[in-house]
Amino acid sequence: MIGAIARAHQRGLQVLLFPIVWVETRSPGQWRGTLQPRNVDAWWRAYEHFIIHYARIAATTQAAWLSIGSELGSTETWRDRWFHLVGRLERIGRFKMLYSANWDHFSQVSFWRRIDAIGVNGYIPLTTDTNATEQTMTTAWAQAAANLTQLAKRTNKPLILTEVGYLSRDGAAVAPWNYTQRAALDLEEQRRAYAAFSAIWLARHDLSGVIFWDWNGHGGIKDRGYTPRGKPAEAVVRRFFRRRAN
Repeated sequence: MIGAIARAHQRGLQVLLFPIVWVETRSPGQWRGTLQPRNVDAWWRAYEHFIIHYARIAATTQAAWLSIGSELGSTETWRDRWFHLVGRLERIGRFKMLYSANWDHFSQVSFWRRIDAIGVNGYIPLTTDTNATEQTMTTAWAQAAANLTQLAKRTNKPLILTEVGYLSRDGAAVAPWNYTQRAALDLEEQRRAYAAFSAIWLARHDLSGVIFWDWNGHGGIKDRGYTPRGKPAEAVVRRFFRRRAN
């Protein structure tokens, strides 16, 4: 990790360190957003220890940003606990902080005003039709963008989409978060979804950043995973960043 951060800095990149709680054993429908610790105090002490570990790495490596949590929906009303954590982190380093809320749960976060930016994981369903057009998906992103930017204006915080991605599978735009879906290869649906995202956010000036999920793996036209690498969606992503840079 430290080596990867150093290589990113060598290339003139800023770094967001993004630790995530991974629930290894869970029942159907359970994930980190539904965690219900039996002993909240003990769980929170462990969580603070976890984040502080990465905060020290962020400080040592001069990472620009630290995510203090991701999609922990059942904890987002614990305002005083999150305030306490932020206070501890401020004494560790000069990095900026964000929290990454789920796309359907960002309004419930009780501690936005205590951190530097609003982060949202944008696996927003764009349609119920597995053969939806690019225009249908663009309309869905337009409504989502309006809702997200309203929150940013209300809190006077920059908006960063901390995850946006689409599988190369039929119906991926229906449930973008569902990496377990078993469906046929569909490179064109992935491309349409990325094109819809780009059409909306290139026309707006109120998005401070986006992280596309993800670039891992070799990709290519037979790959059914999230990466746009070696697929028609790659050209859309590259064009998006070129235009954002101008």
